[in-house]
Amino acid sequence: MRGSSCRMNIAAVLNGLLVSVLAAVLWKYAKLQEHTYSVEEELLLTQQSQELSQVRIDYHAALQSLQEEGTRMVCTGKMHTDRICRFNYLCYSNEAEEFVFFHSNSSVMLPNLGSRRFQPALLDLSSVEDHNTQYFNFLELPAAALKFMPKPVFVPDVTLILNRFNPDNLMHIFHDDLLPIYYTMLLYPDLDQDARLVFMEGWNEGLHFDLYRLMSNKQPLLKEQLKNFGKLLCFTKSYVGLSKMTTWYQYGFVQPQGAKANILVSGMEIRQFTRFLMEKLNVSMEESSSGEEYIVVFSRTINRLILNEAELILGLAQEFQMKTVTVSLDDHSFADIVQIISRASMLVSMHGAQLVTSVFLPRGALVVELFPYAVNPDHYTPYKTLASLPGIDLQYVAWQNTNEENSMAFPDRPWDQGGIAHLEKAEQERIMKSKEVPQHLCCRNPEWLFRIYQDTKVDIPSLIEAIRQTVKTKLNLKKVKPAIVIHPGKVRDPKCQASVQGTNEARLTVSWQIPWNLKYLKVREVKYEVWIQEQGENTYMPYILPHQNYTFSENIKPFTTYLVWIRCFFNKTLLGPFADVLVCRT
Repeated sequence: MRGSSCRMNIAAVLNGLLVSVLAAVLWKYAKLQEHTYSVEEELLLTQQSQELSQVRIDYHAALQSLQEEGTRMVCTGKMHTDRICRFNYLCYSNEAEEFVFFHSNSSVMLPNLGSRRFQPALLDLSSVEDHNTQYFNFLELPAAALKFMPKPVFVPDVTLILNRFNPDNLMHIFHDDLLPIYYTMLLYPDLDQDARLVFMEGWNEGLHFDLYRLMSNKQPLLKEQLKNFGKLLCFTKSYVGLSKMTTWYQYGFVQPQGAKANILVSGMEIRQFTRFLMEKLNVSMEESSSGEEYIVVFSRTINRLILNEAELILGLAQEFQMKTVTVSLDDHSFADIVQIISRASMLVSMHGAQLVTSVFLPRGALVVELFPYAVNPDHYTPYKTLASLPGIDLQYVAWQNTNEENSMAFPDRPWDQGGIAHLEKAEQERIMKSKEVPQHLCCRNPEWLFRIYQDTKVDIPSLIEAIRQTVKTKLNLKKVKPAIVIHPGKVRDPKCQASVQGTNEARLTVSWQIPWNLKYLKVREVKYEVWIQEQGENTYMPYILPHQNYTFSENIKPFTTYLVWIRCFFNKTLLGPFADVLVCRT
């Protein structure tokens, strides 16, 4: 009996061991299979990342970095209107259509605004300031939430994330998108030609997507395309937002449209950008071998037509004894338009987005902008403002049709093409009788749309008279050279010496040395501005002086302390900084 019991115990032990071994094998197999699935998934996600970019990525290391370090953000700018942010591992959920900031113990968020981030936004995604359709923000999650989410696809390129404002309109493309993109990329060295642009506004490519392709060696990504790469995308390094320093015009969202109050760009920066674009377009910047000067008429083919265009071309050619040619967006490639305009002496066009091509005109050329009946040129000045920028070196003439009989309106067209048939009869009649469109806000004012979409028969004698008021003689582009604006530095070694002549009379002698940079400059006119203020008083006495020392006696009191400021200025308008204040005691 005992032997039989012993055999049974051994069998049970062996059976238990077999079960344990089998369980261990099955557990190891399950783990191995799980690891295999994980490796296959990582390989697939790595492959998806490679589809986005040729830059190779260590998927496991990137995922570990995101899980352990989370998202990191450092921004420049004090307000949402001037802020650009740099992110590491900023993610985007295609499911939520939201950017996501993952928090870990190593995350960085500067500025850390708390709920102020929603008043109204972290930053503007567009260069159009404070427009409520252009705001950027993100959702927040702990990095631990990544365990319950789809595995991310990583975008290994350095990216610039932004909104295009209106990619179907050339003025908006240049003013709001391309120029700001170009100078934002210059701000940050790693936003080089191998960076990738990501457009989040939701538009399709638009009519001029090839112009955006010129900004980088890599194909830009549209918001809609992000869905092709997975539910969760993470940008390993990205910049969000655009510099607004190059914009010169506001479109009338808060007040009637006009030049920006504080323009920070000059023609020098704009011409540097146009040189970059011409190189990318393979447009020659050499002068024409024939040296022939000519006029370009920019022809519109759908609306806002010049009804007597052939007559206008002949009239300009005869008056200025120059060949006159036409270009249009329908009949010419953009590169051809740039090539033709870049050597023209004059560009003539109806008001419209195509006039932004005047940035390619040579120095000294003339921009002639034609306005339909009842549209006051003083109220719509994007191209006048452009031509007035220092260093752009363009001349500008505006001409307005003042004869209603030379105008053809289209009240029965759709509202966005100037139609007014949808309005009350009394409002239609008021608009038809109006002599000038009142100033208004953007963007759907029916009176403005009705008038701006008119076709126009140009009164050629009045146009030539307007041009002749600006161009007295023949245009000569070769005489115009870039005007480099240089300001004086501080005056050096300022000194003051006082003497008392009596109980009621004193003199104050002030002297200084010329600014250091003046000795290297050829300047037509140099003068000095001196301010003298009695200590404790709110007013000061200003003087404009041609020399470097002067003795003041008028209004100078004995036994009194005076504060003296001195600065140099060139050619009446180029002011230098004030030197450190002198404290002088008589």
